Amino acid sequence: MNLPITDATEDSSGGGPLSTGQAKGCCSPSREARLPDLANEGPAHYGGLPGQGSHHSIDIPAGTFSMGDALGEGYPADGETPVHEVELDGFRIDATTVTNTMFAAFIHATGYRTEAEQYGSSAVFHLLSTATGKNVLGTAAGAPWWLNIRGADWAHPTGPDSNWQKIPDHPVVHVSYHDALAYCTWAGRRLPTEAEWEYAARGGLDGMRYAWGNELTPDGEHRCNIWQGSFPAANTRDDGHLGTAPVRSFPPNGYGIYEMAGNVWEWCADWFLPKYYRNSPTHNPQGPTIGAGRVMRGGSYLCHDSYCNRYRVAARTSNTPESSSGNLGFRTVAPI
Repeated sequence: MNLPITDATEDSSGGGPLSTGQAKGCCSPSREARLPDLANEGPAHYGGLPGQGSHHSIDIPAGTFSMGDALGEGYPADGETPVHEVELDGFRIDATTVTNTMFAAFIHATGYRTEAEQYGSSAVFHLLSTATGKNVLGTAAGAPWWLNIRGADWAHPTGPDSNWQKIPDHPVVHVSYHDALAYCTWAGRRLPTEAEWEYAARGGLDGMRYAWGNELTPDGEHRCNIWQGSFPAANTRDDGHLGTAPVRSFPPNGYGIYEMAGNVWEWCADWFLPKYYRNSPTHNPQGPTIGAGRVMRGGSYLCHDSYCNRYRVAARTSNTPESSSGNLGFRTVAPI
């Protein structure tokens, strides 16, 4: 079975294979259909105490910021403009993405089965796959560097013979939007809205290109885990990583938050609608009521400005909520 590719330039609500568009497949590949909820009883089954789980949170003060692409560098179809003022109440956000260790605690406490486990496969980047033979089920439509691997899931990130315990401090991956919601419900937390995510990612730097300023590598220092070299065959690993990096591998932003650019894409709560910024609410926007998948933010270890510069702080894209891949994770928020 081929995995179609989602991209912000295409409808990702399901149906037939999607083209890779301008992102050229660096974003997370999408699934076509929703599994029936047979193996899990739904989010209510995972209700826990507020703050359950080990979360190092950063308090983000209430404030106003300019949301969107002030430098005119985004793909027009992504809807990063117009730049608009947004006012947010204060909130707490994870200093890092949810790690394998944190997600394992949720699985151990609840017995939850992720959607990748229910489907029986998930998407792994070809240079990272440890699967062979019959466990390689096919490639993503239009992006053969994505392999559909039988037995790939959060606990087996590169194939059935891999194990999360070898990389406990790496971001959990192969989690769908629904998986992330189930974790949040258990932990007494939620996913950030897209506005909260961008406000936190900016770290107090309004209108900048990245979470640390306008230069990608200030003084020659790598500030994020993205692709170097010729995609998709040769990564020079100048930043030290081919796939995911341990959390806190790069300097935090002005708020003390780590890896808001690169490493893994992060689910947000909002539906994705490219035209939403044209008339979104000023105060605590919650996103549109409909859209082409759920918002993903931050980019991943596969991004490079030559084909997908979506690790900029204003960049946005989406995926279908049941989709999972080896470069897609999440972080959570809570009220102050």
